[in-house]
Amino acid sequence: MWFYDKKLEYPVKIKNCNPKMAKYIITQYGGPDGELAASLRYLSQRFSMPTNEAKAILNDIGTEELAHLEIVGSMVHQLTKGVPAHVLEKEGLGAYYSDHDHAVYPMSAAGNPFTAAYIQSKGDPIADLHEDLAAEQKARATYENLINLADDPDVIDPLRFLREREVVHFQRFGEALRIVQEKLSQKKFYIQKPKREDEAEKK
Repeated sequence: MWFYDKKLEYPVKIKNCNPKMAKYIITQYGGPDGELAASLRYLSQRFSMPTNEAKAILNDIGTEELAHLEIVGSMVHQLTKGVPAHVLEKEGLGAYYSDHDHAVYPMSAAGNPFTAAYIQSKGDPIADLHEDLAAEQKARATYENLINLADDPDVIDPLRFLREREVVHFQRFGEALRIVQEKLSQKKFYIQKPKREDEAEKK
């Protein structure tokens, strides 16, 4: 017998459908400041980090963002599950339904599909970490906007959790930036290779 029991990082148990709210929340699934963009950004940038500590921070946060992507996707799914097509159309999701039915698809609240142009991996650790700090603040602000739009406690609760995690990520990226700056500010020591025997004999 095959048994599957999937648990989210934070529970999502929305009892009342609300397709209009789903249209707003989906921006954190595939929008410019959403969880998919964040995960791809950090997991790509980690390869350019000069210290193991910084690599670990980006790897851990990038992985957690995938868990947050799953939370947001679950919210969108529960908010639209079983809603008739004419209701989705009334709430501004008619075009979405025509392309995706009730599936969860990465796009912004404005209807723009996800694009890798949302992210950057510059190869300069200082530039990348500053971008990461800004990204976490933009995500936090977006979650605050979504909380202001919501009136269902079942929706507000996971949104608050996600907002709090963005604050923690911002703090950890600040730690990574300090570590990298200290590493790059260290003096460089060069070791002179011993000369070959034939070169030594010439002198």
